[in-house]
Amino acid sequence: MENDNTVLLNPPLFALDKDAPLHYAGEICGFRVHNGPSGSGTVQFEAVVLDRSTGEGLVRSKEPLDCENQREHSFTIQAYDCGEGPDGANSKKSHKATVHVRVNDVNEFSPVFVERRYEASVPEGRLFDRIVRVEALDADCSPQYSQICFYDIITPNVPFAIDNDGNIKNTEPLDSKHQRVHTFWVTAFDCGKNRAQADAQVVVTVKPSCKPGWMGWTKRVEYTPGSGSIPLFPGLHLETCEETVWNIQATVELQTGHIGKGCDRDSYSDRSVRRLCGAVRGEVDLLPPPSPAANWTSALPTLPSSDSSLVFSFNGSNHVAVVPDPVVSALSGDHFTLQLWMRRGGGNIQPATAPTRGNRKEEETIVCSTVRNDDSFSHYSLSVHGCRLSLFYWPDVAAARPVKFLWKLEQVCDSEWHHLSLSVQFPSVTLYVDGVTFDPALIHDNGAIPNPAPRQRMFIGACWGNNSHFYSLFLASDAVSSYHGLLSGVTVRPGSVEPHSVVECLYACREGLDFGDLETLGSGMKVHVNPSQSVLVLEGDDIESFNRAVQQVTYRNSLRFATPGVRPLKLTTSLRCFNEESCLSLKQLEGYLVVLQPDAPQISLSGVGPHLARPAPEFEGPRGVSLFPELRIVCSLSHAVNTAAQGMEALMSDAVAHTLDGCEVQPLGEELNPEREELLVDMDVVRERGLEIINTTAYIAITGAESISVYEDVLRSVRYRLAKGSARFERRFRLSCSEMNGRYTSNELTLEVNFLHSLDNLYHPSHLLASQQQFLHPSHHAGELSGHTLPNPHRNSVVPGAATVIIMVCVGFLVVMVILGVFRIRSIHRRGEGARGGSKDGSGQWDDSALTIIVNPMEVKSDVTIKGEGEEEEVAESPEDASDDQRIIVKKEGRDGAARRY
Repeated sequence: MENDNTVLLNPPLFALDKDAPLHYAGEICGFRVHNGPSGSGTVQFEAVVLDRSTGEGLVRSKEPLDCENQREHSFTIQAYDCGEGPDGANSKKSHKATVHVRVNDVNEFSPVFVERRYEASVPEGRLFDRIVRVEALDADCSPQYSQICFYDIITPNVPFAIDNDGNIKNTEPLDSKHQRVHTFWVTAFDCGKNRAQADAQVVVTVKPSCKPGWMGWTKRVEYTPGSGSIPLFPGLHLETCEETVWNIQATVELQTGHIGKGCDRDSYSDRSVRRLCGAVRGEVDLLPPPSPAANWTSALPTLPSSDSSLVFSFNGSNHVAVVPDPVVSALSGDHFTLQLWMRRGGGNIQPATAPTRGNRKEEETIVCSTVRNDDSFSHYSLSVHGCRLSLFYWPDVAAARPVKFLWKLEQVCDSEWHHLSLSVQFPSVTLYVDGVTFDPALIHDNGAIPNPAPRQRMFIGACWGNNSHFYSLFLASDAVSSYHGLLSGVTVRPGSVEPHSVVECLYACREGLDFGDLETLGSGMKVHVNPSQSVLVLEGDDIESFNRAVQQVTYRNSLRFATPGVRPLKLTTSLRCFNEESCLSLKQLEGYLVVLQPDAPQISLSGVGPHLARPAPEFEGPRGVSLFPELRIVCSLSHAVNTAAQGMEALMSDAVAHTLDGCEVQPLGEELNPEREELLVDMDVVRERGLEIINTTAYIAITGAESISVYEDVLRSVRYRLAKGSARFERRFRLSCSEMNGRYTSNELTLEVNFLHSLDNLYHPSHLLASQQQFLHPSHHAGELSGHTLPNPHRNSVVPGAATVIIMVCVGFLVVMVILGVFRIRSIHRRGEGARGGSKDGSGQWDDSALTIIVNPMEVKSDVTIKGEGEEEEVAESPEDASDDQRIIVKKEGRDGAARRY
């Protein structure tokens, strides 16, 4: 028995000696134990003699036996007689007998569960043969006590049952709405009826009826500008309802059609983007906005665009732009870079489909050009044909065979906007489509193509026909290979080709889809993002890895002031299963990303006083007078900050570095008179910075993406100049700036320019008469008094102000007073002559033949009393402390030539 040292032998241990039963002879004196196969005999067991005469013996262990340590033992035993005397001399030994000892087990251990908690989840509404299996172990060595005879659920009233093997099943269909989670306890018994030391907990979660598809989809995702990258699907996972799949592919599509062509670039124009990307200057715009100087695009219909660019529509028949010869003459040479935005179709125009047998589509020419190359001509034409883009190039019109470069591109016929950059450095030609390089296949071809023109010509949207009169007089009906679709930003820059980094920058997207961390991408997973970052594709074969990868898809926006609005979002999934017939089919998910309104920047113009007073001769100088010499432009960003002390929101303003794209100086009131006044700008500074300027009589506009410091330098160089003798009283100007194509505008800075005139020059009689005519006819000369008028929304309208009315009243009152004074002087003079009886004329006698009165017209209140010679003269003024130049000066020149001033 376990934990005992007595060995019960079967049969019992006896040793017999055939000698006569004499003393010593025939007696058994001892037993010896020898090692058996297990080698434990002499160590653990011993044998003793109980009766010498009968030879009965006993086997016992030196220490109590442990069944769990060793269940069976084997050894040999041998008997010895007593020999011929008490000393055992000449003793004899028996043969060896083998002893097998089996230790009987004692049920000293209780069952122990392998896990203390078992969890499982099952869909509702079904009966399962096994939901989860529990397992307990017993440390006893015998099958009787080491085996678990049965399990038992000790929690009452649960809809579950357990069998003797530990399998748990439900006894009735489960309902997740009634009870989502079931928790109960189970125990185990061994065959010796020992109960488990500790019971095990079982948790069964009831899942709703399994519907394959994406779980955790959020239809609306909000993005706060300035947040960098945010995950689009943080809680999304795919449920296949235990269907075995071996390939999963998900396509995430972010629609950016709200921003016009391509992707958002801080809402800058194509020309501004070229400047920001460091492109080489000198490009020629082949499709400029219609204007008197660029009238070849006036007949082309335009479409509204969300960005600042102008989109031209070509209908494939009569919409053709003929570039003038002066523009074409600037595009000489066989090294050039042609860039454009293209979209096949557009509006009601459908793109041409790929040619099929019996239905061959005609080529559509985008650009057809012949330019001078030294003493010869080079001809090229860029065309589309189905889903192919081709460039025909003649290095010399006298060459027999032109070279054809051909590209097969899906972007040509997908009815989406794409950016093309074609760098020609013959014989090398490089094509970039959306910033990605595509290699052409060189083909020498003699196909039916238009012959080169005998002189420099360039058409947009078609190519010339073969009629001889076509070269001198262009008719749209004679054009061939007309283009169907939309074009924008078509430019050619002669000379060296653009670097690859510049081309990538021109198309670089500032917002789009991205993947969070490629290092976390599981094995077997693939991710691909298109150049415009509007489509992201995930592919894998493991559900868990795929779910983790989907949660790493992010939306990235590096714009300082992101364009607010809604971006539609789509998720399309395709599965491939081992059993294709029963494979799951998932519907497309649709949502939208909302970019919230960013904190608007404040563009502040300061450093210019409301008044600028200078002597009139300074404005008549060759350089005029600087209007904004101390102009300062500051851009700040205001945002709400919670104040913990008061629990309120306060506005914080941070100065930021900005890029302006336009400023305008506008005269208020009537437009500038080009014969008398003009605004001057330092053109060297403008050209050095690559800015554009429009200088008219109504305004002067400076455009182009540049830093604030550059705009400050340019605006400080704006000067106002008057022609000689163009006397004015004042002139008002308004200055404003903007960035991101007018999306954010500055405050309007108004400057009133005052002209200081000297009294001797200003108030000559003829000058006074001219001034009175101006006052009496404000409708014809309102611009000269525009400082006293109220601004009107219409640029050319003038409304008289309060100051004008006061001046007119004062002048009228003063004229009346002068007339009354003259009559009074004459009457006093006649009375004096009558009283003196024809006295002689003296030097003090008043003579009004040379009377001159000079009056300050700005003085409102004046009381004048003038008396003749010999009477007291009185001058009453208001205010009393008026200065000399505010008084009425009467100048009298007598017959003796002496002048007297009063």
